[in-house]
Amino acid sequence: MEKIVERFTKYIAIDTKSDEKSNSCPSTSGQRKLGSLLVEELKAMGLEEVKQDENGYVYGTIKSNTDKKVPTIGFIAHMDTSPDLDGKCTNPQIFIYQGGDIQLNSQYSIGQKKFPFLKELVGKELITTDGTTLLGADDKAGITAIMTAMEYLICHPEIKHGEIKIAFTPDEEIGRGADLFDVEGFGADFAYTVDGGPLGELEYENFNAASAKIEIEGKNVHPGSAKNIMINSIRIAMELEGLLPSNEKPEYTEGYEGFYLLDDIVGNVEHTKLEYIIRDHSMERFEAKKKYLRDIVDFLNQKYGNIITLEITDSYYNMKEKVEPHMEIIQLAQKSMEELGIEPKVTPIRGGTDGARLSYMGLPCPNIFTGGYNFHGRFEFIPIESMKLASKLIVKIIENNTK
Repeated sequence: MEKIVERFTKYIAIDTKSDEKSNSCPSTSGQRKLGSLLVEELKAMGLEEVKQDENGYVYGTIKSNTDKKVPTIGFIAHMDTSPDLDGKCTNPQIFIYQGGDIQLNSQYSIGQKKFPFLKELVGKELITTDGTTLLGADDKAGITAIMTAMEYLICHPEIKHGEIKIAFTPDEEIGRGADLFDVEGFGADFAYTVDGGPLGELEYENFNAASAKIEIEGKNVHPGSAKNIMINSIRIAMELEGLLPSNEKPEYTEGYEGFYLLDDIVGNVEHTKLEYIIRDHSMERFEAKKKYLRDIVDFLNQKYGNIITLEITDSYYNMKEKVEPHMEIIQLAQKSMEELGIEPKVTPIRGGTDGARLSYMGLPCPNIFTGGYNFHGRFEFIPIESMKLASKLIVKIIENNTK
C-alpha cells in the first residue's frame, strides 16, 4: 500500500482524455501509452497472459493457487478520462485536510458550502488538482487499486484464491469501453468494475441511456426583408428546449429521477445542431422520454414544415436485470466491506459504467467504489485512505470468494 500514491500520480500524469470525434480505438494515443506502461508493470509483478490487444485493451491473469473449485473473478477499470477538461495532471496537491474551503489556485477553490460532505473528511489526507486539470481519479484510482491489489496477492502467496482476471478498457467516458471487450477470452464468471465514487459505494443499478442528435434547417434572408420568409433555426432550437419538462433536467433531479440534458448546441439562423442525452432507471419511463422528444419534433415539423431531423441511439441499459439473478456477487462485496469496517452504500448509479454493457454481454459486473469525489471537473479529489481501502476490498473479495 505504500506505493499507492506514487503509482496513482504516475498514471494521472499521462493524458488519456478520450475523444468522441475520433474513430480509432483507443480514441487517443495517451490511452495506448498508459496501457503499455500497465503491461510492463503487470509483467514485472509476475502476472500471466498479460497483453495489450490491437484495440488498446489490457488483460492479465493471476492463476489459481488452490485446489478448491471457485468461480473465476474479474476486476475492470478504464484508462481514459473525461473529455470535459485537460486530463494531464502533473501538479497534484497532497495535504491533510484541516477543514474549510480548499484553495486550488487564485481562481478556484472547493468550497465547503457548495460541497458540504467536506466536513466528513477533516483530518484525511487528500489529493486534489491545482485547479487547471482533471485529477483523473475517474478511473485511474480504480486502476491503481487493482494494480496494488494484484501486487499484494503476488507478494503474499499464502492468500489462497481462485483464478483472477483483470482488464483495463479504453474510451469508457465516450460510451465505447465495452465495444471490443473480449468477454469470452476474459474468461471470468463474474466481475466488478472499480469505477465508483466515495467510500462504500456498491452499485448494481444504473441509468438506461440514449443519445439524441437533432438538426434544424432554417432559412436565412436579410433581416430587413425577413417577414414571413425567415426561419431562424436557433429560435426553433430554443423553442424545442422550452417544450421539454423544466424539472427533468440534471440540475433538478436525484436518486431514481431521470432527465434530459442538452449536452451541446451549435448553430446560426440557417442551421442548428443539438445533442441531448436521455437517462432513466425505469425502462418504461426511459421509453416514454424518448417518445416525448419524438412527439416534440413531430409537432415542430408540423408547425414549420418538416425542417427538423431526429436520431435517437440507445447507449446502454440498466444492469439490474442481469445482476439480480446473481445476488451472491453483491452479497460477497457487502460481506467483504463489512469485514474491513466499511459501511456498504448500495445506491443506483446516476450514470453508467462498462459494467452495465458487460452485464448484457454475459458478464455480470456490478460497480464498487474508488473513493473519489467530484469526477469530470477541476474540483475532483480523492482521500488516499479511501483509495487504499478500495485496494484492500479487492483483496478481501478475492479471499472471501475462496471460502
